[in-house]
Amino acid sequence: MSKRDYYEILEVQKNASAEEIKKAYRKMAIKFHPDKNPGDKASEEKFKEAAEAYEVLSDANKKQKYDQFGHAGVGNNGGFGGGGHGGGFGGMNMDDIFSQFGDIFGGHFSGGGGGNRGRRVNRGSNLRVKVKMTLEEIANGVEKKIKVNKYVTCKPCKGSGAKHGSAMNNCSTCKGSGQISRMTQTILGAMQTTSTCPSCGGEGQTITDKCPDCHGDGIVKDEEVISINIPAGVGEGMQLSVSGRGNMGARGGVAGDLIVVIEEVEHEFLKRDGLHLFYDHYVSFVDATLGTQIEVPTIDGKAKVKIDAGTQSGKVLRLKGKGLPDINSYQRGDILVNINVWTPQNLTKEEKKMLEELKTSENFKPNPNRKDKGFFERMKQYFE
Repeated sequence: MSKRDYYEILEVQKNASAEEIKKAYRKMAIKFHPDKNPGDKASEEKFKEAAEAYEVLSDANKKQKYDQFGHAGVGNNGGFGGGGHGGGFGGMNMDDIFSQFGDIFGGHFSGGGGGNRGRRVNRGSNLRVKVKMTLEEIANGVEKKIKVNKYVTCKPCKGSGAKHGSAMNNCSTCKGSGQISRMTQTILGAMQTTSTCPSCGGEGQTITDKCPDCHGDGIVKDEEVISINIPAGVGEGMQLSVSGRGNMGARGGVAGDLIVVIEEVEHEFLKRDGLHLFYDHYVSFVDATLGTQIEVPTIDGKAKVKIDAGTQSGKVLRLKGKGLPDINSYQRGDILVNINVWTPQNLTKEEKKMLEELKTSENFKPNPNRKDKGFFERMKQYFE
């Protein structure tokens, strides 16, 4: 099978600049990267094919020879084991490609960013907890103290994993670097590649005598009380991240994060909708007719609200700025009070007689003002 044209592989013109070739390769490398296409052999081959094309076209000397003589021009001096044998890429593995062109990926995938150089630092896992909050706490913000079970640094060995008094030894395989280098012979010549040391797992040191408390891990399970400052305006399901308060990493590693998930406690009277709070209040037929004053619960206590004479059922009163704050701004919601006029259900004979006498009165006959807004129009105006 004939080899594909390198410019075709990277989808660039023959007169493309070095920067355009680099950008095109990065695009192809990300598209067909093994991390993005796990188990997809076709993508893996295209990833290697793009690397072969870039290896030639990014080198001015090889590019000149390729432009003049095609694949025969680079012959045994270009391509990842491809030569002129139909596009094989067996000369270099993935580690070789990452080592050679790791800067192309910018650290977005494993193996990127120039490879894993230096000793590996173990990072602990994130810890996830749920915190219940009342509307009052949400409105004002609060400091919560929570007790969590987590991995912490082992005190006897101070996180080293080694028994007290015993020494940590440099790994005999990698000599303490955490990495091993090897020379690979390819059609390009001898190339040096770097990979994680299999003996010490990239840590650079080995333990001769393990700590009996943590069994060499450098971490143990323990309880810890953590104080969390939760800002005003959070909502149900919102997640807050507290850096470095999760599980500690093994053997002198760094801690993960504490992920705090907000769980909102339902209020006895108020219903939340975003920044706004809703409250249903019932008034008697007499109070709605004559007018009265009522008390409305708020997150700061109670507020007195005037009910005008002749108030109709369904009227919405607005307490501006009495709702919840926005976590991202200085905006604050309102409390919307929905007035419901209570219709008597069990009347005495005397009460029925009184209402029968009033029934024919013109003032007791429905006479809606056509200018009055309906329910949906009334609600809409509060959210405009």
